Amino acid sequence: MTRMLRFVYLAALSVLVLAACHRKPDEVLIRQSIDASVQATERVDAAALLGQLTDDFDGNGGAMRGQDIGNLLRMASFRGETLHAVLGPVDIEPRGERYVADFTITLTSGGKVFPSQLGVYKVETAWRREGHDWRCYEATWTQQL
Repeated sequence: MTRMLRFVYLAALSVLVLAACHRKPDEVLIRQSIDASVQATERVDAAALLGQLTDDFDGNGGAMRGQDIGNLLRMASFRGETLHAVLGPVDIEPRGERYVADFTITLTSGGKVFPSQLGVYKVETAWRREGHDWRCYEATWTQQL
């Protein structure tokens, strides 16, 4: 009986060690961050969206900082606006220790804060690891329609 308990204990310990060592690939983690950003946008949740961006985020070559994006979402939330975001296919490519993700996104709204900014966008994002998480530090976007 003691031998059997030892075997069960070692087997359980092995499973725990293997589970702890299993790490999702960086591309999967970046896709999850992109999905979290889309969900935060649809919930009009500035804090959740800003959680996916670095503190020094640069949008469209200095035209918009992370705080600017957060302020737009806070204003939309304050006004009770709804946003909808449909994400197209995401292509992720490593660039040294960082990654670039390209995708299209379609934005629509039920309100009046964003009418001229709605439509289909081609987006290129740059990602770097901060601790255990991947954060977007740069993005460029151009309206397609």
